[in-house]
Amino acid sequence: MAAFALAASISPGPVNVLVLAVAVREGFLGGMRVVAGATVGFAALLVLAGVGLQTVLARFPGLISLVTMAGVGFLLYMAWTLWRADGSIGSDTGGRSSFWSGASMQWMNAKAWLAAIAGTGAFANDGAAHSLLVFCAIYFLVCFVSMAAWSAAGASLREALKNETRVRLLNRSLSVLLLISAAFMFRTCPWFDRSC
Repeated sequence: MAAFALAASISPGPVNVLVLAVAVREGFLGGMRVVAGATVGFAALLVLAGVGLQTVLARFPGLISLVTMAGVGFLLYMAWTLWRADGSIGSDTGGRSSFWSGASMQWMNAKAWLAAIAGTGAFANDGAAHSLLVFCAIYFLVCFVSMAAWSAAGASLREALKNETRVRLLNRSLSVLLLISAAFMFRTCPWFDRSC
């Protein structure tokens, strides 16, 4: 369970990129607000997946497409925001670095949905509340520590990026990574048909 949680949580993804960008701009504690929200948001998604979300999604497969497209839209917005950022560290972020931005991003993150559904299917599929609670507790801890590492990385980059040109370069690089994540999410969306 812990190995699955670690592989899914620490690997690069849109939420980790957001945590890194916020920590560069606002420091470790700024990144940790997003980490806390993202961890709680994912834990809620994990619990719902374990108590029956898989059944709902099997009955209404279009819901996953709607969530994926909302996630793509959110990633495009975040990429645009990062691209346009002025490069000043500690500047006003318009509330993006909040607990709620981290939580909501998990609910629009296709990687999080897939991890929740695959994880509960693999480790809590016996229907027992105990199995689900153990898996959620392990995942919560591993997810929090993994994303905290991204916040620490961003905070350490903050010191190395003292001038606005370097911060703008990092922001634009992260923006491109978010665009790649959005393209991948769009391509894996069931609505995307390669035959068209």
